[in-house]
Amino acid sequence: MTEVKVTQVHNTTPQEFRENILSDFRTELESFSKNFLPKEQQEYLTRDEVASILKISMSTISDWNKKGILNPYRLGNTIRYKSNEIDQALISINKRY
Repeated sequence: MTEVKVTQVHNTTPQEFRENILSDFRTELESFSKNFLPKEQQEYLTRDEVASILKISMSTISDWNKKGILNPYRLGNTIRYKSNEIDQALISINKRY
C-alpha cells in the first residue's frame, strides 16, 4: 500500500500558494541577476607595451622590477605584467613623491 503525503495550507488556494512561491522565486532571481557580475578577464602586457604606456625606458622597467614597484610574471621565457597592477604601481609611485 502506498503512503499518501498531504500538506495543508489554510486560507490559501493551491493557485494562490503556487503564485506566492513563483513570485518569491522571481524576486530572488532578479536580485541575483542584478548582483551577478562576470569575472573580468585579466589582461597581460609585455615589457614593450608597459614601457610605451608609461613612456619610460626598458632600463627603468628593470629598475622598477628590482625595487618592487612593478610585479613581473614569467610565462616561459617572456615577462608579462597585469594591466591593473600597472595602474596601482602609478598610484604608489605618486604617493612616494
